[in-house]
Amino acid sequence: MGESAAAETVPPSVGASVARIAVACAGAVPAVVVRLSGAELPPGAAVAVFGLGVLCSALLLMWAAETARADMAGALALALLAFIAVLPEYAVDLYFAYAAGSDPAYAAYAAANMTGANRLLVGVGWPLVALAAALALRRRGAAPGPVVLEPHRRIDVAFLAVAAVVAFVMPLTREIGWYVPVVLIPWYGYYLYRIAKCSTGEMEELVGVPARLAVLPRSGRRTVTAVLFAGAAAVVFACAEPFAHGLVEAGASLGIDRFVLVQWLAPLASEAPELIVAVVFAWRMRAGDGLGALLSSKVNQWTLLVGCLPLAHALGGGGAALPLVTRQVDEVALTAAQTVLAVVVLLDLHFVRWEAAVLFVLFAVQFALPGEYAREVLTYVYLSLAALLLTRRWRHLPDTGRALGGRVAGDPHF
Repeated sequence: MGESAAAETVPPSVGASVARIAVACAGAVPAVVVRLSGAELPPGAAVAVFGLGVLCSALLLMWAAETARADMAGALALALLAFIAVLPEYAVDLYFAYAAGSDPAYAAYAAANMTGANRLLVGVGWPLVALAAALALRRRGAAPGPVVLEPHRRIDVAFLAVAAVVAFVMPLTREIGWYVPVVLIPWYGYYLYRIAKCSTGEMEELVGVPARLAVLPRSGRRTVTAVLFAGAAAVVFACAEPFAHGLVEAGASLGIDRFVLVQWLAPLASEAPELIVAVVFAWRMRAGDGLGALLSSKVNQWTLLVGCLPLAHALGGGGAALPLVTRQVDEVALTAAQTVLAVVVLLDLHFVRWEAAVLFVLFAVQFALPGEYAREVLTYVYLSLAALLLTRRWRHLPDTGRALGGRVAGDPHF
């Protein structure tokens, strides 16, 4: 499988790479022009223009982050790449939390955006990787099998497991309290330290535009990477506020539930490039890398992003805790329950098709049954399934626990 994947990983031509970058830049231009001109757009147009800007800048950030791996190593690279990958999501969500400091109505939007991004990763991203992997194997005439994670990915599972348990404090207290960043931000820092200690000595093969950029001379590669980082980050921060405002206003003017737009449309725009990269990995017979990337992003968003929300709220003039309204209490509980099931599913480091189907179906059901009672029922369904699966996978708990501070079973680099 590895040789087949390597044979197919051919970088695009210089012309094709330049064309892809140019198209992404062109998609962000309207947002930049409107922002610099100070023009006011109708809510629907603002969502379209600035949403496209977020999507294109997220794609550029992903390419830059992937290319940077050719020049960076260790904890610094891990910290930078983890942050860059979800920078658009951070910008939008932290703006909502910051705005909530002066307008309490925005607190609900901050929680909605955060829960939507997290549930989208697990409920759609993970199943998409499994589907792409199955189709890739079938295309080669091989029988579809499970997506298998490398042993060092048990670190991600272990740290996500602890964060998942801690997360239930939020719906129980009906707030994201001041103590959440005190716990989760250092926890994410320790996660980076543990991952940095796991060095295989091999760089994962790059694909697409990053594969072409990585073969440039060192000075040229670093210059292009820095320009992409700076330009895309500037577009993200320029688009975050008007995009967030546009979502809220569009919900009111178009008769669409504004929570739905904030919870699903914004994360979809910011997460789409990352999901596409993961699916491409799976299609190229590297499903473990694709799922591993989304797993790392889940750890990032369920620790660092959540921990930053109360800080943004305080900086915006609010209190040290971000309050949760009734609906968002249920949303956070549902997201925490989905995270618990996701952890149990990956305890054996195998992700099979029926597990992917269950995660996707449970994600889709919430749209057919959007009521408050339905969210509570789904929360218990997630937890019940997790408990049922745990009875068959409890033997993996000791290895998972040891991954928090000791050796990783099966990994020769520990």
